Amino acid sequence: MFLGEYEYKIDPKGRVAIPPRFRGEFWEGIVLARGLERCIIAYPPSLWKETAERFDALPISRSRERRIGRVIFATAFSLELDEQGRVVLPPSLREHAGIKETVVIAGINNYLEIWSKEQWEEEQALMQEQAWQIAEGMERHQ
Repeated sequence: MFLGEYEYKIDPKGRVAIPPRFRGEFWEGIVLARGLERCIIAYPPSLWKETAERFDALPISRSRERRIGRVIFATAFSLELDEQGRVVLPPSLREHAGIKETVVIAGINNYLEIWSKEQWEEEQALMQEQAWQIAEGMERHQ
């Protein structure tokens, strides 16, 4: 389970360290893709494979499914951590997330989100403002 938030600097080569407590989950690789918000999502390969299998079950004849497939898979990168536990953030993903110097890596249960520090602060403010609405919405779905 991935929990917490961690702040890191991007090095001149576009690399960021994965928090040490999570690196074991990514030694076999890491899949980075565009998040639906302005962030990068990071999955262990085994969980990414489960996501792909769920997608494969959707009917490809519907344009909505084809589009979501493009959003999910066309922007994804299968990468490796280096010896220091860093991963290169591809330029297209950095641009999508507005990442320049500092990132916040947030544990989101079974995957990570990588945000620019500024975007994360905006998201935090929005979450605080809407927390009661989010909680009420969750109660309705149970």
